[in-house]
Amino acid sequence: GFQAISVDWTGDVTTGSRVGFGGGTGAGADSSKSATSFFFSGPSAEAGPATDSGPLARTPLGGATAVRGGGVRRAGAKGPPDAHIDDVQLRPPLARPGKIICVGVNYPERNAEYKDGSDAPKYPSLFVRFPGSLVGHEAPILRPPESTQFDYEGEIVIVVGKGGRRIAEANAHAHIFGLTLMNEGSVRDWLRHGKFNVTQGKNFDRSGSVGPWIVATDAQFRFDNLEVITRVNGEERQRGNTGTLMFSFAQILSYVSTFTALEPGDMIATGTPPGAGARFDPPKWLVAGDVVEVTCDAIGSLRNRVADEVIG
Repeated sequence: GFQAISVDWTGDVTTGSRVGFGGGTGAGADSSKSATSFFFSGPSAEAGPATDSGPLARTPLGGATAVRGGGVRRAGAKGPPDAHIDDVQLRPPLARPGKIICVGVNYPERNAEYKDGSDAPKYPSLFVRFPGSLVGHEAPILRPPESTQFDYEGEIVIVVGKGGRRIAEANAHAHIFGLTLMNEGSVRDWLRHGKFNVTQGKNFDRSGSVGPWIVATDAQFRFDNLEVITRVNGEERQRGNTGTLMFSFAQILSYVSTFTALEPGDMIATGTPPGAGARFDPPKWLVAGDVVEVTCDAIGSLRNRVADEVIG
């Protein structure tokens, strides 16, 4: 099932919601409202029964969010929030996504960072992540002892709401349930262990994060003017706008669905802007205690502190 909770993330209790459930008010309707409803997979032992509407309502996505105090109410309902954000433990918004597909080098400025004189790619570069490589908002991301080259990549993520195969670009946006954020944490030297893949360096357990929630989109949502920013310890490192993508959200959905059927709950990370730590001279690798924050005004902020993985 799929459930929603409403949280007061500013501390000011007001009514109204920014995000609708099952075709409610739509994303971004009123960003000044502090009582905001967001989506998480459920049911959760503490949170109560799942809701019974919306494109993902009956898909077996698993539990994701535990709430300390307060109850669950249908997103879009009027009234005070169920809990303050400080009293909510946010796990990854999809506990068991069927697929996590990532697009590499999708911002033109990112392609230019490689300084290899290559033309813009004809097709998207794709790789996959495993669910165990991602944690939720405010959970520590782990730097493994095998490497000091731990890096960040802030990205906007598509959450598929309507499945399909060989989806036409013209119809692709209708297959999007909503958007979330990802810090696509990477272990750079392990990316180069294989000749043709980056799987190893992209999938260390708990090395990345996703969340903090899913913001639902509708037919009026603008996917081509979303700005994503990554900050480390408050310093801006990355900034990009989806209007510059070499492969738009619609093109990505169409291309991926050509070779694999997309299903509700699948996630597609759409690429990171320039400015990853590896691109500085000298490189700016993440160390224990660093705080990485990925922000998009239309979605929210995903924040995680780096910790060293403890063996044994």
